[in-house]
Amino acid sequence: MAKIAIVTDSNSGITQQQAKEMGIHVLPMPFMINEETYFEDINLTQKEFYVRLANGDDVVTSQPSPESVMNLWDGLLKEYDEIVHIPMSSGLSGSCQSALMLAQDYEGRVQVVNNQRISVTQRQSAMDALKLVERGMDAQQIKDFLEADKFNSSIYIMLDTLYYLKKGGRITPAAAALGTLLKLKPVLQIQGEKLDAFAKARTTNQGKSIMINAIRNDMNNRFGGADKDNIWLQVAYTYNEDAAEAFKAELMEEFPGFDIHADPLSLSIACHIGPGSLAVACCKKI
Repeated sequence: MAKIAIVTDSNSGITQQQAKEMGIHVLPMPFMINEETYFEDINLTQKEFYVRLANGDDVVTSQPSPESVMNLWDGLLKEYDEIVHIPMSSGLSGSCQSALMLAQDYEGRVQVVNNQRISVTQRQSAMDALKLVERGMDAQQIKDFLEADKFNSSIYIMLDTLYYLKKGGRITPAAAALGTLLKLKPVLQIQGEKLDAFAKARTTNQGKSIMINAIRNDMNNRFGGADKDNIWLQVAYTYNEDAAEAFKAELMEEFPGFDIHADPLSLSIACHIGPGSLAVACCKKI
């Protein structure tokens, strides 16, 4: 049986320490802050990132350099026969397309998965890949399985502020001003490759209710039922762990028996939505 390495990036929320414990290899995502390069979980912590964001520093997302990707792959291929590489969604970054191009020079030993996951759902894909290795699948089979499974996940995100969407040009200043005046809490969704508007809430409680109803609807109508044996349920957040734990407790009441995982949202998404966001996600179990 081939010895297969599972690789993902730090947008999965998997830290370098967790990666070692899980047997997964995590490529740190780079950021440019005031034209200086930082790497997530290497020389840029979650706290430092949000401090720089709050200070008004120029924070720009980037994708890993070809050299960093190939150096990781080359090192792993000295020990492993094949690699399954699971980057963040191709709809949210060019890093997936870059990895696909680089993999062409590896004669099939590196399989790049374009399954349009991010954050906690990307993390679940990496964990699913480990299970598929245990089932005896090779890298090509794992890639095919995960890509066929890509639409079996959902994420809903409630924003605390419109400032960062306006700053990134995602909405007009007038729309941001009106939303701020009305104290709106936009709820966004990630279905497949796109981050899109889903609903507007007047209060945090209404926003949470919208997300809970949406995720329940997806479970029942898309994923075969809101059953703990059928669904992984997850919470994600941006720099508001206490609020996330409270939301997790609410979800445990709504979905009794579920084992709910909570993680900070990817910093690549946090750049565009800012602190204070809450998200709920689910993935169908393989």
